[in-house]
Amino acid sequence: MGMPSMPELLIVLAIVVLLFGAKKIPDLAKGMGKGIKDFKKAIKEDEEEPKEIASKEEPKVEASVEEKKSENA
Repeated sequence: MGMPSMPELLIVLAIVVLLFGAKKIPDLAKGMGKGIKDFKKAIKEDEEEPKEIASKEEPKVEASVEEKKSENA
């Protein structure tokens, strides 16, 4: 099965308009767009977190090394 042809797409579009009404379709599209935008934003935030965590952990590692040196002295 390949891509649907133009008449098939028009039939599907007509069914969607009948089910949801012409006024609801822009609201549905707006909601989907907002959802996609929020999803992309969450992915970017997750990618940035490991970098921030790694930079915050480095001073802790150095501090623990310094503490061990002072204990050994």
